[in-house]
Amino acid sequence: MGRTAQPAVLKLLSGRYDGRDSGGRPVNAGPGFRRVAPNPPTWLSKEAAAEWKRVVPGLQRLDLLKPEDRAVLAAYCETWAVFVSATRQVTAEGITSLVISTRPDGSSTERVVPHPAVAIARNAGRELRGFAAQFGLTPSTEQALARGADDGEDDNPFA
Repeated sequence: MGRTAQPAVLKLLSGRYDGRDSGGRPVNAGPGFRRVAPNPPTWLSKEAAAEWKRVVPGLQRLDLLKPEDRAVLAAYCETWAVFVSATRQVTAEGITSLVISTRPDGSSTERVVPHPAVAIARNAGRELRGFAAQFGLTPSTEQALARGADDGEDDNPFA
C-alpha cells in the first residue's frame, strides 16, 4: 500500500527551490481546484466545531483546503471529538471497569477489565493520525507547514 502522497503544496513548501520537492524532483501542481475553505457542517458536535475553527485558518493560509475537502475535514474533527470524549471518560472513571457476571445458577463473579473507552480512544487516535496526515497535521510535516506560514521573508538569503 505504501505512504499516502503529500499534497503538491506541502511538497513545494519543503522543496529545495521553485517547482521542486526536497529531493529536487519536479512537482506536478495537480488539478486546479479553487482554494477556499469549506463551510463547516451545521451538524458538527461542539468539540468538533471547535477543532474545525482551530485548524481551518492555518490550513487555509497555506492554500491546502478546497470545498471538496469538507467531508474528510468533518470526519477528522468528529474523530477528534470522539477521542476527547473517550479520554475524558477514562480520566473520570478510571482505566479499568468492574464487570459482574451472573450465572444461570444465580451465583456471580467479578472481574476487572479495561474500560471500553480505552479502546474507543485508541481507535480514534489511530483514525485521527490518518486524517491528520491528509492535511499535513502530523509531526512529520510540521516543518513544511511552519515554512508555509511565515511572513514572506526567506530564512535563507542565498536560496
